[in-house]
Amino acid sequence: MNKTLLRITRTALRPLFDRLPVRWRFRAYSRALRCDTRLPDSIVFKLAETRDELEACFRLLHDAYVDAGFMEPDPSGLRATVYHALPTTSTLLCRQGERVVGTVSLIRESAMGFPMQRIFDLADIRKTGGNVAEVSALAIDRRFRSASGRILLPLLKFMYEYATRQFDTRHLVIAVNPRHIGFYEAIMCFRRLRQHTVAHYDFVNGAPAVGAHIDLHTALSAFRRRYNDMPPEKNLYRYFSSNDLPNTIWPHKRFFTTTDPVMTPALIDDFFNQRTQAFARLRLRELMLLHSIYDLPEYKSVLPPVPDDAPRSEMRRRTHRRFSVVCPGEFSTRQFGIRRNFEITVFECSASGFRARSAAKLPAGSTGTVIIELGEADWCVMLVTVLRLGSQDRHIALLRIDQDDLAWRKFVNALGKARTHGELEEATRFV
Repeated sequence: MNKTLLRITRTALRPLFDRLPVRWRFRAYSRALRCDTRLPDSIVFKLAETRDELEACFRLLHDAYVDAGFMEPDPSGLRATVYHALPTTSTLLCRQGERVVGTVSLIRESAMGFPMQRIFDLADIRKTGGNVAEVSALAIDRRFRSASGRILLPLLKFMYEYATRQFDTRHLVIAVNPRHIGFYEAIMCFRRLRQHTVAHYDFVNGAPAVGAHIDLHTALSAFRRRYNDMPPEKNLYRYFSSNDLPNTIWPHKRFFTTTDPVMTPALIDDFFNQRTQAFARLRLRELMLLHSIYDLPEYKSVLPPVPDDAPRSEMRRRTHRRFSVVCPGEFSTRQFGIRRNFEITVFECSASGFRARSAAKLPAGSTGTVIIELGEADWCVMLVTVLRLGSQDRHIALLRIDQDDLAWRKFVNALGKARTHGELEEATRFV
């Protein structure tokens, strides 16, 4: 009875608590904050890659969402949405021994977008540039929810490092239930989006939702200001910026790719056609976008067919497949007899060209030499021409390859053959 009364009291006082200044809420939340930098060897943080790991994440997510009222129980016991099927989504996990006890997914923006952009205006975020990813599908095993220092905080640290180091993401956005927004604002330095609370968010069974955002380029500065005077066990700035967790297993990569797709045709068919009805509930536009993303015969065979009378405007055709990478390089050209060098970062490439960012604007129309670091032990040297600069961001340039080299051809060929992260590792053995 006392527990019931306490729960009712907390629910009644929640709206008043959420109106308090962030610094007051921070004091309340930080009392329970503890950063455990030494974790048992049995705890591991990694990318979900295998059928068993993915199923364990989807099962944990299902149980947590059912408990919270965010979904009705599914006969499969899994929560697997179409966004989990995308090659631009990474599902991260925390495992204790052989049991998955925590999971969170990063859904990077693609042709299909991500769930919360349907109801929240993200125009101001996009104006600042950089990739946007939604933090979604966060779930902790109920038996470990009180052990935030061992499970939740390390999982969020892993998510932050993965987003910045391997996922080429600048902005994280999140839609959370109003009763949880205080944690993300006070502890994780998220800022609410301008819109008021959404009363019915259909992605979580019509529950209310609040949108929030953090710019990863300025996140550590925000953490430093908020945690500057906190002791080490409560200092998230030090925890996120300095402390290294040996319990983390990073995906091995030969090349500097930015996504880690793991969904083979067999896994897609199993999780989204056979076990759940995720694909059966797709709108026509979503189905067509899915076909445009997975435009390979082996994948199309496991996707629901597009009706013959459907408009084909979403079915984009590309002469060359494009690949998401983050490769440092240098562009060198002559202007008025003077040699000029520009540091660049290639973020999208194909067999015939690439797009790159640079601190100094590249001279449009100029021809020169580019050296690109493709991986820790691979680089190429090519002749290129700067075709044009970005219409909104003049520090982004499209470059045409006039003369490639063998390393670039093998690089693009390996990316073209690989459908998943595992296949890329296999393909690069012989590059």
